[in-house]
Amino acid sequence: MNKAASQSIGYSACPHDCPSTCALEVEIEAGRVGRLRGARDNAYTAGVICAKVARYAERLNDPARLLTPLRRVGPKGSGEFAPVSWDDALDIVANAFVTAEQRHGAQAVWPYFYAGTMGLVQRDGINRLRHVKGYSGQFDTICTNMAWTGYIAGTGKLAGPDPREIDRSDLVVIWGTNAVATQVNVMSHAVKARKTRGARIVAVDIYMNETMRQADLALCLKPGTDGALACAVMHILFRDGTADREYMARFADCPDELEAHLKTRGPAWAAGITGLSVEEIETFARWIGETPRTFFRLGYGFTRSRNGAHNMHAAASIATVAGSWQHEGGGAFHNNGAIYHLDFTMVMGLDVADPSVRQLDQSRIGAILEGDREALHGGPPVTAMLIQNTNPVSVAPEQERVKRGFGRDDLFVCVHEHFLTDTAQMADIVLPATMFLEHDDIYKAGGHQYLQFGPKLVEAPGEARSNHEVNSALARRLGAAHPGFGMTAREHVDWMLVKSGWGGLAALKDGRWIDCQPPFEDAHYLKGFGYPDGRFRFKPEWTTVPAPNDGPMGPHGAIPALPDYWPVIEEADADHSFRLATPPAHSFLNSSFTESATGRARENRPEVLVNSADAAELGIADGQLVRLGNQRGSITLHARVFDGLRRGVLVSEGIWPNSAFADGRGINTLTGADPVAPYGGAAFHDNRVWMRPA
Repeated sequence: MNKAASQSIGYSACPHDCPSTCALEVEIEAGRVGRLRGARDNAYTAGVICAKVARYAERLNDPARLLTPLRRVGPKGSGEFAPVSWDDALDIVANAFVTAEQRHGAQAVWPYFYAGTMGLVQRDGINRLRHVKGYSGQFDTICTNMAWTGYIAGTGKLAGPDPREIDRSDLVVIWGTNAVATQVNVMSHAVKARKTRGARIVAVDIYMNETMRQADLALCLKPGTDGALACAVMHILFRDGTADREYMARFADCPDELEAHLKTRGPAWAAGITGLSVEEIETFARWIGETPRTFFRLGYGFTRSRNGAHNMHAAASIATVAGSWQHEGGGAFHNNGAIYHLDFTMVMGLDVADPSVRQLDQSRIGAILEGDREALHGGPPVTAMLIQNTNPVSVAPEQERVKRGFGRDDLFVCVHEHFLTDTAQMADIVLPATMFLEHDDIYKAGGHQYLQFGPKLVEAPGEARSNHEVNSALARRLGAAHPGFGMTAREHVDWMLVKSGWGGLAALKDGRWIDCQPPFEDAHYLKGFGYPDGRFRFKPEWTTVPAPNDGPMGPHGAIPALPDYWPVIEEADADHSFRLATPPAHSFLNSSFTESATGRARENRPEVLVNSADAAELGIADGQLVRLGNQRGSITLHARVFDGLRRGVLVSEGIWPNSAFADGRGINTLTGADPVAPYGGAAFHDNRVWMRPA
């Protein structure tokens, strides 16, 4: 009874880079965090969270967690550090930035960050320091570019039907995302639709993962061929008279031209490209044609190919041909980023941003740090960096180039982190960071429609400090003046909410979240799509799509005008018999949670899944060490014989630390950093490789 009386429940939101952004109930006892649960009264989370966040206390209290600032005392990458005071550490960082600026100008300093936290204050505040000082900008390409561009190409806006409508659908299509592992709430709503409405679930992916196993129809295709499947489905809808011509006449740009174009893109054509059978494609199209309430939940995975933006657009186009948008529980949803209309001026220092400052492509960090003139936009070398919320030595493409870049003697690096990651081991100064329950922040969801407040619920261990505290302390030392540096995180949240028309922090705290979902007619585009003429674009102008961009990149001039199969991917060839994709592991989230003993035990080790016929042909046994390689490098890991994928396809779930691999080279050794059309991005699931016994 005494124990129960001392326990309290705190409320927060999951900060990790997953579209679910789950509303959380947090057990707190004697100032320590216990079990985390999904908030049952939140209509999207509905009491369900993933196992890795449920046991978050393990991560908070991990004995390997960084607790004091560290200064490098050995060679770069040696992992030899000595404790240093916060004042001395921050002075060293500030002096290094001043030195870099004196030698090469302010743009020699590159603050580098991403989505280790999705909190808008703690994640994006590094940009305020960037803008006030005139440091090099960052063009964010490593995750969302292809997916967002492809979706917006059709709709004109990054928003769609209320994702809570999944449980009111009669056919749920989960395309290019392993929802069981990466956004469990999608699966919980789909299963509810199955139980309460008899809905069917279709999963489209490249291997038999847990989501595919739970589907009524699992379409296992070859990587990068999603556009061919989408075209064949639309061909059948037109052919069989189940295309909604009246709807398209009102809401689409060129349905007649699309129909004529698709005449030669039938199921036999698509079967030869995708590896699916004609029967599978016909069944899929028939289900869509006979089911008005078809909800397409379109993920990120299938867009991480060189034709990824085009594939996303093709998949979203099916909902327009079928007229699915008109119905509750119907339409195509990817992300709700456009519904929040948040004012980032104070958090990011947008009022002092200089548009003439170069924007460096975060996916090309290897080329940038190796001094590639084109990647540097002809400007000065990068000689000093502050890194928060990301681990590029593990997660960035062209890993060998990234490592060489970080190994430069003239590059100063400060990493603000929870653990001694691959990137932190290459740093000159390492600063201990707070985790989400140890600081204040606000979160917007991509996968649903809530704004949520995440308050500080417990004290941080050791000397850990938040991103906001570190950025503000550096600003003081660097003479970077801006009102945002003098505000608390809570004051930032309140300022943003008031300026954005969402009330203020007091109202958000009282309600725990704000439901920002637009009215049904707006969310389903029944008043018109996001383009001025209100029409969905089957034929978008790819170089003017209103998506995040820094000018056209890659082979944008070759993008097909209408939905199609665009064979710009890294096809297998005589020297590289396989195509490799690197989707998430169930127990990890990018490189987060890889330090967890429970997660590592469940995942066991880095492995590559290979079809049994391919393994037999190469004389490779289950569990054997193998080498994978291409023009970018080679790695060593264990093979797992697995018949849940096509011949010629390899899958390696990750991202494991580089040190987990037999030769210390991680999976992104094999990934290219060439910009994907039309606006850049990294094709993580589009790699041709050879494989042989180690």
